Amino acid sequence: MTAIQMNAEILRNMSIIAEDEYLLKRVAKYLRKLVAEKEDSTLFTKEEFFARIDQARKQPGKQFASVEELDQYIRNL
Repeated sequence: MTAIQMNAEILRNMSIIAEDEYLLKRVAKYLRKLVAEKEDSTLFTKEEFFARIDQARKQPGKQFASVEELDQYIRNL
């Protein structure tokens, strides 16, 4: 589904919801929750990004003798 199609669907549904105060309150509550989740997302500043890279570089790496060993390690995570 394209962004234009999703926007059209949302607007169609909002026209129905706009007529019901109870549904409007529920939608507003849910939208506040979504916005809070977005603000709490894993996005971070450029400085935080590079600080994480520097921190990761200081940690010892893990080496594998074969692809199979790597595959087994990943499957056990």
